[in-house]
Amino acid sequence: MSTNNSNRTNRVAVGGILVGGQAPVVVQSMTNTDTAEAEKTAQQIVELAKAGSELVRITVNSDAAAKQVANIRDRVAQLGVDVPIIGDFHFNGHKLLSAHPSCAEALSKYRINPGNVGRGKKRDEQFAQLIEFACQYDKPIRIGVNWGSLDQAVLASTMDENAKSANPLDAKQVMYQAMIRSALESAQQAQDIGLAEDKIILSCKMSNVQDLIAVYTSLAEQSTYPLHLGLTEAGMGSKGIVASTAALAVLLQQGIGDTIRISLTPEPGGDRTQEVIVAQEILQSMGLRSFTPQVIACPGCGRTSSTYFQQLAQEIQSYLRNNMPNWKQRYSGVEDMTVAVMGCVVNGPGESKHANIGISLPGTGEKPVAPVYEDGKKTVTLKGDHIAEEFQSIVKNYIERHY
Repeated sequence: MSTNNSNRTNRVAVGGILVGGQAPVVVQSMTNTDTAEAEKTAQQIVELAKAGSELVRITVNSDAAAKQVANIRDRVAQLGVDVPIIGDFHFNGHKLLSAHPSCAEALSKYRINPGNVGRGKKRDEQFAQLIEFACQYDKPIRIGVNWGSLDQAVLASTMDENAKSANPLDAKQVMYQAMIRSALESAQQAQDIGLAEDKIILSCKMSNVQDLIAVYTSLAEQSTYPLHLGLTEAGMGSKGIVASTAALAVLLQQGIGDTIRISLTPEPGGDRTQEVIVAQEILQSMGLRSFTPQVIACPGCGRTSSTYFQQLAQEIQSYLRNNMPNWKQRYSGVEDMTVAVMGCVVNGPGESKHANIGISLPGTGEKPVAPVYEDGKKTVTLKGDHIAEEFQSIVKNYIERHY
């Protein structure tokens, strides 16, 4: 399966990428560099794009940042990468787009948070300015509601209406309603100003798994706009990965979600591309898209006291992912391939036969040989000190022959 099951009909073009309808679920990410530092930001955009991010968002929070956006776009192109760049605006976006036309033109999409574009009368005026820029430069927008910065006027109004209701909802349900209302009313306001319906993407991000599922399930029932999914402030390491996967998998299985981001807090000095890899692995594990050949490896047990199969699995996985940018252009369908690296005779031969190509390494006390299977048939038995290198060569030859 390669496409989204969304029942929403709207599709939005972001640069050359289609979001929504039956288009594949799109992976996106966000830089964490200071956008005013153009070279660092351009380099990180390139890294994220090469890792598989199909859209990349950058912070545009100051005149210094806005001045560099066009330079960043041009530098990314000079580095041989073509990826739509999204501008993330809070508080002063109307001023920055007005003062820096080159920024407004260079971006492929604007992200607007209706909770912080202004207060009172200024809110509508400044929101309208942002929408007018989107109309002028023919740019799509994402109206991104976040429960950490929810429009307080919408929340207060929703709470007042609920208090007068014969069957009032609890506080959490009122919050859900206010978030959805903020997104939908802002979208309608944007259309009233003149932005086309097929230029609007919505999101309602929360940091609790069950809250996110509840809000998006309701939002999907009430709108036809493409939806951006992400568990905001997901956290670090395994916690962030597990929480994001738990929330997004439930929604994606229902056909809800057209583009996703995994908002991981990186370790100090950590690799920003991890959020891209996790997003890809969620989609590939669910059978929604394929990005890179999958490595099947056993978890190990008392039969596998050697760590050799773990090292080989890691080496093969790195080898496949590192070569995918080149293979993607040369070998059609290679991303659907499976490779099994197994550690003993119990499930090793069986799993290896089920994979496109697999190796069953000897477990503790087993004969020191490693049969290799291609498309269910044993083709060779490896032994000696160079099994890893020989198997890697076999994988390469298999790809060249079959794809």
